[in-house]
Amino acid sequence: MSGSNNSQPPVAWRYSGNQMKRWRTKANISREQLAEAANYSPDTIKSMEQGVRMPTPRVLDVADELCRAEGLLSAAKDYLQREKFPARAQDFMEREREAISRWSYEATLVSGLLQTEAYARTLIENRYPPLDEELVEQRIAARMERQSILTKRKPPVGLSFVLYEAVLRSPQVDAEQLHRLLEVASLRNVALQVLPFERAVPAALMGPMVLLETQAHERFAFTEGPFASELSADPGVVNRVTERLSMIRTQALSPAESARFIEGMVDRQ
Repeated sequence: MSGSNNSQPPVAWRYSGNQMKRWRTKANISREQLAEAANYSPDTIKSMEQGVRMPTPRVLDVADELCRAEGLLSAAKDYLQREKFPARAQDFMEREREAISRWSYEATLVSGLLQTEAYARTLIENRYPPLDEELVEQRIAARMERQSILTKRKPPVGLSFVLYEAVLRSPQVDAEQLHRLLEVASLRNVALQVLPFERAVPAALMGPMVLLETQAHERFAFTEGPFASELSADPGVVNRVTERLSMIRTQALSPAESARFIEGMVDRQ
């Protein structure tokens, strides 16, 4: 299984946008009229109708009322809930919700499960090409919702995080974010380790990775790059990622040493 969503926008975007255009045309409403009523630019409405951008709940509700669709356009909101996450990450998020264990390594960013809202907002608001405000808020809310895996699952999910030192040295990582890492590291089901610069191995420079095991004991490897990601159940891929991650964990500081390392950074803030 691979990141097939990378090649084109999700079907739900394209279908909802197509229906919005059909209802608008049938009701003899211009794109400019819909744009003005929904407080978007005509170009944004066009990209939604073409399925390039996700039709937002506000646009669907406004279009539904303007085109007298009697709830048929607004109903698309339920099918777009899944699109709170970027298209290429949706399959991974579904597997994460089923996970009984999750191991990860991050080379440049704090893992989404460990981010404060302020840190998440900085990343999401500064994405390029930029997202509209409504989608920014949806993405932030979705990221915060994902963090329920830390404390709200029964039985608890076994979680292991390794962060390269470069992640902690980023200017976006403030005292609040460091305290958040220490807070999560104190949970009984969490192991958080830091890989210092001087202990970096070649495997640590190849980018982030996640290993998941589901309740059905299926194992998945997720690797992500700037333009493509892949979720794979192929045993060969899973084994290679397991070996890389195991090597990195061996080189990283222990959880107790890592906590002291982070505490030292807090003291220097």
